[in-house]
Amino acid sequence: MRIVLKTDEEIAKMREANLVVAEVLDAVEEAAKPGVSTWELDRLAHELCRKLGARPAFLGYHGYPAVLCTSINDEVVHGIPRRDRILKEGDILSLDFGAFKHGYCGDAARTIPLGRISPEAQRLIDVTRESLERGIEQCVPGNRLGDISRAIQEHVEANGFAVVRSFVGHGIGQKMHEDPPVPNYVTPGKNPRLVAGMVLAIEPMVNAGGPDVEVKEDNWTAVTADGSLSAHFEHSVAITANGPFVLSRREGFSRGRS
Repeated sequence: MRIVLKTDEEIAKMREANLVVAEVLDAVEEAAKPGVSTWELDRLAHELCRKLGARPAFLGYHGYPAVLCTSINDEVVHGIPRRDRILKEGDILSLDFGAFKHGYCGDAARTIPLGRISPEAQRLIDVTRESLERGIEQCVPGNRLGDISRAIQEHVEANGFAVVRSFVGHGIGQKMHEDPPVPNYVTPGKNPRLVAGMVLAIEPMVNAGGPDVEVKEDNWTAVTADGSLSAHFEHSVAITANGPFVLSRREGFSRGRS
């Protein structure tokens, strides 16, 4: 495992990339309404990313054909935007977006409701968002990576949901995926200590049913094996001497809504 620490100057560049990500996700969330296709959301994200002087991180990554991941209801991650995938009242939609600017990557995700959703779906969204905040709170020098994982897992499971194990968070910097992997559950083995200069993309993926997932025929879209709903939240977070700096949230050091 090779963890690349970032200087203050590099973190400042990553902050710029992540603010692009935040602005794009805000715009896409505003545009996501019943009757809109996920393809339209992808076009909006691509156009705004270019206007902001950034390059989309997902497009072409291992052949991925879009700039956004749009995952609906039982889709966990990596849902491909399509012209014929039309949003409906009562859906929950996970939006995942990444961008490069000044040679550094930003990455974030959020799950949003489409109109009125079921109480179970709302609770799933709330608990997943809360679990991310619990993980971010552990991002202080001297803690260990497993403290992040434990905080997320304990909150999710205490609320009766399941943490996905097939996908994990990751380090991030000049590459979208760097060491270390950031599981959302406690694992045996290496458990590096957190130090200033580490930047992590923390991203709990939480299922209303069991933790297992399957990948559909498009070789990208991961769905819950039991057909239950899934939610996904992500922030890119720098470990600093002053505490966690949430690069992909406008208020940065303050704790607020994802």
